[in-house]
Amino acid sequence: MVYFINDIITGALIGLLYSLVAMGFVVIYRASKVFNFAQGELVIIGGFIVWFTTMQAGLSLWLSIPLSLVLAGLVGYAIERIFLTKLIGESVFSMVMVTVGLLILLRGLVLLVFGPAVRPFPIIFPLKPLFLGDMLIPMNLLIGGIITIVAAVGLSWFFNRTRSGLRMTAVAEDHVVASSMGISVKGSIAVAWVLGAILSTIGAMIFLSGKSLTFLASDIGFAALPVALFAGLESIGGLILAGIIIGIAQSLTTNYLDPLIGGSLGSVVPYIIMLAILLIRPTGLFGWRTIERV
Repeated sequence: MVYFINDIITGALIGLLYSLVAMGFVVIYRASKVFNFAQGELVIIGGFIVWFTTMQAGLSLWLSIPLSLVLAGLVGYAIERIFLTKLIGESVFSMVMVTVGLLILLRGLVLLVFGPAVRPFPIIFPLKPLFLGDMLIPMNLLIGGIITIVAAVGLSWFFNRTRSGLRMTAVAEDHVVASSMGISVKGSIAVAWVLGAILSTIGAMIFLSGKSLTFLASDIGFAALPVALFAGLESIGGLILAGIIIGIAQSLTTNYLDPLIGGSLGSVVPYIIMLAILLIRPTGLFGWRTIERV
């Protein structure tokens, strides 16, 4: 029973890590109505920025972490200005296809600049786990879970209670209408990409702390995809519940069903849950339903 509870807690914390990465999807979508397929690549770019400022530049964590977040925000801003600002007012399909191209381009740039070599990632969070009786809880996931909840509360307040957040939501509804109302469409989308890049970098620090850094770590973006679609692409608070459900389901399947069937069902379960929810509710568990007048 102790191991079972431990697996549930660990799965929930892993799910919260997925939720943090999925916040990048949701923030960008809520401000631009664009699903960013390159979110995983933003995670790995953020990871390499942290690695460079810490391991190569030799800065202390107190300096490298804030600097890395600023640099990641600038990368997000540059991506939006170079690739997306010219597409304002164009079809959503065009902007989505640009993010698919970004996925390929950014992964290629990472390989070109840093190569395929495996590098040690700096230890951001304590390696020693937290012991609760016979249970063992990784500190990076525990601290990351707290950060995820705080970020979800802060972003929910920002989008629902501030004028800037409400403007970003209005931009997502219709670029042309928002622009005619005096809202800066370019500014709103740029802020969303800055926030998305910063969230991705925080996720990279939690995910990679004390581990190895390689371009393959960008696959966490696809691991977080079921959480974003399960919760609904407009719901930030819903990501917490969705992440916990998917994380626990994946953990229990990996630890108890995979040994019995000799397969990798645990890696597929999140997508099965996602598809089941989308069949019942296409907008996701907490997504907004669009009402159209005829």
